[in-house]
Amino acid sequence: MTSTAASAARPESAPPRLPSLTGLRWIAALLVFGFHAGTMGIIAEPDYKAVVDALFTLGLSGVQFFFILSGFVLVWSARAGDSRRTFWRRRIAKIYPNHLVLWAATLVVAAWFADPVLPAAALENLLLLQAWDARPGWFYSINTVSWSLSCEFFFYLCLPFALPLLRRARPKLLWALIVVLPLLILALWPAQELVPEVSRWWFTQIFPPVRSLEFWLGAVAAELMRRGLWRGPGLTVASGIFLVTWVAAAQWIRAELWTTLLAVVYLLVITAAADADVRGRRSPWRSRPLVWLGEVSFAFYLVHVLVMTSVLRWSGDWGTGFAGWRGPAVVLGFLVVNLILAGLLHRFVETPMMRRLAPRRPARPAPVPRQRAAGTQAAGNDEARDPKGGAGGAADEIDPADNRSTYVDLR
Repeated sequence: MTSTAASAARPESAPPRLPSLTGLRWIAALLVFGFHAGTMGIIAEPDYKAVVDALFTLGLSGVQFFFILSGFVLVWSARAGDSRRTFWRRRIAKIYPNHLVLWAATLVVAAWFADPVLPAAALENLLLLQAWDARPGWFYSINTVSWSLSCEFFFYLCLPFALPLLRRARPKLLWALIVVLPLLILALWPAQELVPEVSRWWFTQIFPPVRSLEFWLGAVAAELMRRGLWRGPGLTVASGIFLVTWVAAAQWIRAELWTTLLAVVYLLVITAAADADVRGRRSPWRSRPLVWLGEVSFAFYLVHVLVMTSVLRWSGDWGTGFAGWRGPAVVLGFLVVNLILAGLLHRFVETPMMRRLAPRRPARPAPVPRQRAAGTQAAGNDEARDPKGGAGGAADEIDPADNRSTYVDLR
């Protein structure tokens, strides 16, 4: 079991960077990609399809990972001097440019295929309000995956009001929330019986207040870790628990328990990876290739469904699948194409628009004296080796004060 005692010694304005969380978010994005590749029926060969189904049956839970990670990172990296307006402006600058590009691209594709588009649905999607609309199809309107941005936007609105309460909360209350929040997620399954059947998927999978349970789980864990009070397994043990749970859930555990179990194991992995970065311990998720993949994962997430569905429709292979080895080859091809497009979107839209639109942050304070920062020295050395290291979230934010990446969010 590990604790993060080092966090108690560091100044609140300069939390250690957590590059391992950036690398991990690529794994979550890959899980979502694999799930969608499987549900689109790209692979027709039964043996190959069985492998994809076995690996990615639970891949949709990658979004759950993103929500927990978002709560963790935003609380971990929050600075006392940031106003609500500054926080909201930074979050909008992070997510909206990419969203706007994909919104427009989806409308162009719809016009190409002569698909009908409801103006009200398009406006709802543009304003990131679609997750509040229970009408079938509306919450998946335009770029389907942007429903999660609608949820994130709600989380962003709430966090500045909740953060002072988290900062003042007693440790016993925080630990009680760590127990209660997964139980509330579990309670959604019987609670959905109170909702009309046609709206149950929306209620359990889309409705922002419901999905915020995962966000707050990450937020509470981050507050405990900031205070040096978090207790949990190390990264190796947490990763082993995740693998065992993943296999068991896919094979033997009832679907009603999946979200609760995965919320717990995702939290264990996130906190263990963060702890490894703070203490300077070994972490396979801190490598430069994985950090880069994590950096572009937000763009990758936004482009991948539009690209795959558009190409399959254009080629006439939508719903038919590809026989033999061609199925896996097409999936790998989509992976490469989506990565290229995501890299371009990250390089030419996400990063420059973040620099232009986000408010400037004050320069980072001077390093803590060695005797006070012994627990974080290794993490600081790792940061120096990795100029792209960040506070580790699902989306990266450019800090104009030092022109370096500070990972503070989702996807």
